[in-house]
Amino acid sequence: MEAEKEIAVKVDKLRKKYYGDQVLKGVTLEIEAGKVTALVGPNGSGKSTALKVMAGLIRPSSGKVRALGKKPGRKLNNELAFFPEKNHLYNWMSIEKAITFFNRQYSNFDLDKAEGIMYFMNLDPRLKISNLSRGLLARVKMVLTLARRAPLLIMDEPLAGIDPQSRAKILKSLDNECQSGEKTIILSTHEVFEAEKLFNYVFFMEDGKVKIEGSADELRAQYQESIQDLAEEVFK
Repeated sequence: MEAEKEIAVKVDKLRKKYYGDQVLKGVTLEIEAGKVTALVGPNGSGKSTALKVMAGLIRPSSGKVRALGKKPGRKLNNELAFFPEKNHLYNWMSIEKAITFFNRQYSNFDLDKAEGIMYFMNLDPRLKISNLSRGLLARVKMVLTLARRAPLLIMDEPLAGIDPQSRAKILKSLDNECQSGEKTIILSTHEVFEAEKLFNYVFFMEDGKVKIEGSADELRAQYQESIQDLAEEVFK
């Protein structure tokens, strides 16, 4: 008998309206614990908004969201780490100062792990945030996210617009994080080709709705093509 799946995040009939524009139109998701779940879709599909609601950064207009059994908000601070698409760091900081700041800000921050990932990412701790390329900044944000001892990681476009070397470093770091099966990772990405090897489950989103969903392996078997090729067909 198959063991019952543990659900880390449950979203039920989620709607979000901005200034009269309905961004999410009744989205329902169940995200299994200990797996990598991807939200794939074009710009404006509602992926980032859905992630921010799950992380407690914005409130839904209606619907119900539970992350690790709790309503998103302050109670989840030590159990959830969020990787934002935009830069959320002070430009005057060096990488080293950013790590020190996060270590003081979050009680679950693992300083030794942060330093280990930083050196794996080939980052010079003396560099200022203001002088970093988009790829190097993405590496720093990944260090700060993965160094938190949080069972739930939510990542908004961690691979967007960065150089191939940085993408490779970030994907390898995520792969290492996935090995234990102790963390639930939810990410949105346009870089499906390189990232899909990490996916356990995929939601294809468009126009604020889920169009297709399924296990990555089952989708490949059903459609006889990669997740990248399927995405191109779904969204063409």
